[in-house]
Amino acid sequence: MGRFDQKKRGTAARRAAAALLILTMLVTSACGNGPSGGPDSAAPNGADKQETAQTAPETEAQEIPDVTDTIPLNVIDDNYRTYYEVFVYSFYDGDGDGIGDLKGLTEKLDYINDGDDTTDTDLGCNGIWLMPVHPSPTYHKYDVTDYYAIDPAYGTLDDFQAFLAACSERGIKVIMDLVLNHTSSQHPWFTAACDYLRNLGNAEPSAEECPYFDYYYFTKEPQSGYSRVGGTDWYYEAQFWSEMPDLNLGCAALREEIEKITKYWLDMGVGGFRLDAVKEYYSDSAPSNIEFLSWLTDTVKSQKPDAYLVGEAWLNLNAYAEYYKSGIDSLFDFHFAGAEGVIAKVMNGASAEKYGTALAELEDAFGQYNENYIDAPFYTNHDMARSAGYYVGEHSQERVKMAGAMNLMMSGSAFLYYGEELGMKGSGRDENKRAPMYWSKDNGAEGMCDGPADMEKFEMKYDSLEEQEQDPSSIYRYFKKAIKIRNQNPEIARGQVEYLEDVSSEDVCVIRKSYDGSELLLLFSTGPEAQSVDLSGVDLNGHKVDDTTEVRAALAADGQPVTFSQGTAQMQPYSILVLK
Repeated sequence: MGRFDQKKRGTAARRAAAALLILTMLVTSACGNGPSGGPDSAAPNGADKQETAQTAPETEAQEIPDVTDTIPLNVIDDNYRTYYEVFVYSFYDGDGDGIGDLKGLTEKLDYINDGDDTTDTDLGCNGIWLMPVHPSPTYHKYDVTDYYAIDPAYGTLDDFQAFLAACSERGIKVIMDLVLNHTSSQHPWFTAACDYLRNLGNAEPSAEECPYFDYYYFTKEPQSGYSRVGGTDWYYEAQFWSEMPDLNLGCAALREEIEKITKYWLDMGVGGFRLDAVKEYYSDSAPSNIEFLSWLTDTVKSQKPDAYLVGEAWLNLNAYAEYYKSGIDSLFDFHFAGAEGVIAKVMNGASAEKYGTALAELEDAFGQYNENYIDAPFYTNHDMARSAGYYVGEHSQERVKMAGAMNLMMSGSAFLYYGEELGMKGSGRDENKRAPMYWSKDNGAEGMCDGPADMEKFEMKYDSLEEQEQDPSSIYRYFKKAIKIRNQNPEIARGQVEYLEDVSSEDVCVIRKSYDGSELLLLFSTGPEAQSVDLSGVDLNGHKVDDTTEVRAALAADGQPVTFSQGTAQMQPYSILVLK
């Protein structure tokens, strides 16, 4: 049946499917094997099959058991990972001063990944992105004063090395934020250059006399985005802020310095770098930005071939796709992220087709520049309002869950911002988006951070981790299961995507992922009503979908069971089904 034919069935068909599903559930429950209501419980496969068949002999729909508890993890040690973005300042306080630190983060590594595949108490992320940890005069630390050190508020170099060792034991790859667009105005390079200019008099400046003069953009002509060097008639470029002077990345001596910086951290055990503001390396010059990014990628890969690089280019899709010319592994996929991205739009009523077609278009968009690209999907980050605020009214919690899973089911290295797995709030000023990790409702509990000084006071919408750990239907438990499904099925992260338009509809997106000779079928029910999806005509791993097709996972945001029989899936609102 074509997609448009399906649409014509409209509400009547959806109501019929929902009625059939409810009838099946009632029959099953009457026999004492009904669902408990939590996302981690379902009747055994085949339970009450005889009575269900008598009631609805044409479908024999059966609840899908929670197979995620029976399928082993299959985590491949490569650069396709699930990264957890950590703002150390707000994560966990290990020394009681109200500021998060590396000791605290190390203490909480078992929350992110305990390294034991037999346990089910960790999130299952196998990568960590550390926001800047270098010394800095600001709380966010995106203005560095020493690229070879750790900010004292976060600890010592020994603390960092202990953290890396603990991550290595757990199979976690650590990437550091590397800020190369600018330094702090308090960086010794910059202060030395300014002191040189103050003492220069009427002489012409020389990089031979002061190499750091060439590390920045100095001029005697005032321009937009430039600030004055105090006590002189010189100006320097600082497009972001006067206290963040822009680096001259065309300077050969500076590039030699950057080469030493990357080698220093890679040799210590860092697995790669998140590159801040790559579109700002040279103002308004994509070719120059790409040239520097190419040099940096080649440099890092020569130092550590399996190092992972992901760049931030906050542009539209076609513009940041071009940055793959540099050979960089990944670029953050802004097209799907934030309140205006594809995922949020679908969760706020746009057709499921928008998600499917957007996924299918990525290979052409990125692959034309770099056939070895690894997409970097993310839903929110430290610069965006948190996703719990995107949805209000009916089904808001279900949409928070579903949106997070749609990000985690994308191909590439998926990124999860700390606290999103709890449905944390945070919008408006940047400090609000970087609020303390919500371990407990008790602000005085062990490890709780104070948060940035200028953060406004606001109440969280959903419970803290303490409550959500005990609640089978919580956002936390849902996210943990979604990550587990990703870790069980390598095709999810690595698969080539095909959008199956003929079996998709307004509220159902069906995609096939192919990887290493294996195929997965992923169904996304993105609306508030139950959906019936006939897959019997779909080819999967060399045969038509039928009762022999393996169910790999079922994930419903409201915890109700998904059923599958004779090639037809009965999908709950805001649910996902994975078949193989």
